[in-house]
Amino acid sequence: MGTVYITQADAFIGKTDERLTVKVNHQKLLDVPLLKVDGVVVLGRATVSPQVIEELLSRKIPLSFLTATGRYRGRLEPELTKNIFVRRVQWRAAGETEQAVHLVRGFVRGKLKNYRHALLRAQREVEGLDLTAALTRLEQAIAPIEQTDLIDSLRGLEGAGSAAYFGCFGRLIRAEGFCFTTRNRRPPRDPVNSLLSFGYALLRHDVQSALNIVGFDPYLGYLHVERYGRPSLALDLMEEFRPLVVDAMVLAVLNRGQLQPDDFESEPISRAVSLTPEARASFLRCYEQKKQSKFKHPVLKRQCSYQEAFEIQARLLSQYLLEQIEFYPPLVLR
Repeated sequence: MGTVYITQADAFIGKTDERLTVKVNHQKLLDVPLLKVDGVVVLGRATVSPQVIEELLSRKIPLSFLTATGRYRGRLEPELTKNIFVRRVQWRAAGETEQAVHLVRGFVRGKLKNYRHALLRAQREVEGLDLTAALTRLEQAIAPIEQTDLIDSLRGLEGAGSAAYFGCFGRLIRAEGFCFTTRNRRPPRDPVNSLLSFGYALLRHDVQSALNIVGFDPYLGYLHVERYGRPSLALDLMEEFRPLVVDAMVLAVLNRGQLQPDDFESEPISRAVSLTPEARASFLRCYEQKKQSKFKHPVLKRQCSYQEAFEIQARLLSQYLLEQIEFYPPLVLR
């Protein structure tokens, strides 16, 4: 089953024996064995029974809350794992240490190389699409990474590479009725940005869950600056997955015509754009399918799903910090 997404307003999430149930107005919408659930995501308003909370905590199943428009609100998660050794080396590496710089190089290199491969693939597949200028700017951001020793400077390279990528992202959209000019959020003010923000919120749930499984403190990162309540390490590890999972899926659902302009609605005061309830359910199905799609992991040399890769990359991160491997290899796919 994987992750259970609950999108119906005022749903009641309960438990019967060893099964998770979801009801609206006493009508049962979902009945699934808890054994098959590895995460629960609530979008909008729902009631969670005390029995479910107790069961999710005991089974170490994370429960995340998003607004109906897909903005991340918070999560209920079990106690940190007992692996104090991972958290000790994680904290020891904080700051401008050699390990921290190495990891930030990896996060930035992984993200920007995946951006580059996405643009190269689009240029090959779409006749007449010339992305040379954006690819040149990406190369200029990637080239100095290994010789850059300051984390702030690496953040600058990441920003320059992202600006080059999103500067031409709109040209990758071939669906009528959709356009993209610049990345905006909090709130997203157009359909494409609303899909990206929604997808990144779902990705954060999955990556943070993987970090918890391995034993990390998700709030201490290296690339993202520390801020109260910000899961910086989850945001760090997300970087290499953004283009591979969310961006690729958003482009696919738009270019295949799986979503139409009338699948979106706008909030009159904030101008926040979000999916209609029916379209949101369709998007969630596409995200779950993307997570379960398989590829050959370049380090492990075996087939795995993106869902498995979240934990694989978290474990490679822990092995590097524990000095069991010499370097952290970001997930880069051609």
